Amino acid sequence: MTTTDTPLTHARMRLKAFGASQLTDAEVLAVLIGSGIKSRDALDLATRLLRSSGGLHRLADNSETIRVRGVGDARVARVEAALELGRRCIEGPVDRRRAFSNPADAARCFRARLANLGHEVFSCLFLDTRHRMITYEAMFRGTIDGAAVYPREIVKQALGCDAAAVILGHNHPSGDCEPSEADRNITIKVSQALALVDIRLLDHLVVSRNGHVSLAERGWI
Repeated sequence: MTTTDTPLTHARMRLKAFGASQLTDAEVLAVLIGSGIKSRDALDLATRLLRSSGGLHRLADNSETIRVRGVGDARVARVEAALELGRRCIEGPVDRRRAFSNPADAARCFRARLANLGHEVFSCLFLDTRHRMITYEAMFRGTIDGAAVYPREIVKQALGCDAAAVILGHNHPSGDCEPSEADRNITIKVSQALALVDIRLLDHLVVSRNGHVSLAERGWI
């Protein structure tokens, strides 16, 4: 199929006439994909991809599913770039000269990347002496029940990028942001490990699609 597919053309016409907000998830994805493959028009392909990945919010975590179903690298790249653009819009402008001065700043960063994932990911913001971002790293991936976290790996990464401070963040796929006892325990272990090399742990954010909780604001750091 080509970009002259009737369903895709119809989606583009609706976008032009009414705006992108009036398109279905499948139509938006079809416009991004740009064309179909053998025996499938772009809209049919988009619908199948959404169904197999569990919906638009989960699509970013299922790029391998897209590849298995025969979508080429160029189409995958377009979709992943669009999803990343959306994340950056949610997060707001990332000025690497701007310091993370409060939990809400870090929470926006973590929520943009983690809030809609179906499994737990434990990530770190590595900061310089003025608490400006050096890099963001997704460190550990787990299931809906948790992720195995190794403090020594966080220390190793912090030393490797010459960080002076670290903010931890992970998601609760259940939507409940309340920190667990395990969350509090790993926070203590990471803080102690970082302190041995004179690196400060500033906060640990638990995020979900419903909001966030700062362990520093709770007085647990």
